[in-house]
Amino acid sequence: MQAFALSGKVALVTGAGRGIGAQIARRLAAAGAGVMATDIDGPSAEETAAAIAQAGGAAQSAAQDVTDEAAWEAIIAQTVSQLGGLDVLVNNAGIESMSFVADTSLDTFRRIMAVNVEGVFLGVKHAVRAMRPGGAAGRGGSIINLSSVAGLVGSPGLSAYCASKGAVRLLTKATAVECGALQLGIRVNSVHPGVVRTDMGASVVSGMARLGLVPDAEAAEGLVQTMHPIGMSEPDDVAQAVLFLASEASRRTTGAELLVDGGMAAQ
Repeated sequence: MQAFALSGKVALVTGAGRGIGAQIARRLAAAGAGVMATDIDGPSAEETAAAIAQAGGAAQSAAQDVTDEAAWEAIIAQTVSQLGGLDVLVNNAGIESMSFVADTSLDTFRRIMAVNVEGVFLGVKHAVRAMRPGGAAGRGGSIINLSSVAGLVGSPGLSAYCASKGAVRLLTKATAVECGALQLGIRVNSVHPGVVRTDMGASVVSGMARLGLVPDAEAAEGLVQTMHPIGMSEPDDVAQAVLFLASEASRRTTGAELLVDGGMAAQ
């Protein structure tokens, strides 16, 4: 028997076309959930859904711009209609750009905040509307927001990203307390990875060298390794943490920040 079974549950995962999001979608499906995989790159979301179906799971896919409120309303309605409800939302979609604060354009800052903060806010807003009593799904649920260690501590060259992920952390806590006070049956938690072995993680490593924070790429790789006392995470490490928060095993966990960082923030 699965430790964290999701049989009969329905999950929506954003940014599910690649990396952490794709693995989260696969992991939730393997636990028995029907999954709606979305991504701004529609074909990549289709590939994730196809892989789930090939493995015997239930999945649908859709292109989604998480900064578009109308798109959120449509995708949640589609999820409820096609998969039979909405029990889990994973706000995973996010972007990152490395530059020193004095060199960061306002357009870049706004774009990062739009995707990483406004996108999460819109997902939370419309998931709460669907999950609460009387909503389109109406059976409560679990909302899981991907923040970062960069939402807990500052990092040079990542001021905009840190600001966005710090906002996600406290949006999560405020919404968790609100949902509890209103007795909506909705839990809201955040997950905080360190540098994960994905394309985005690789861009952070290369960015450290590009900005001159370390002498070269080899030195950057070595530094990142030492920042994680028990090693860098793989996408499935993050997916397993999300699975726990999606399941009834975490039924008394809300407003929490779950670190999956190999000890990075402990130093």
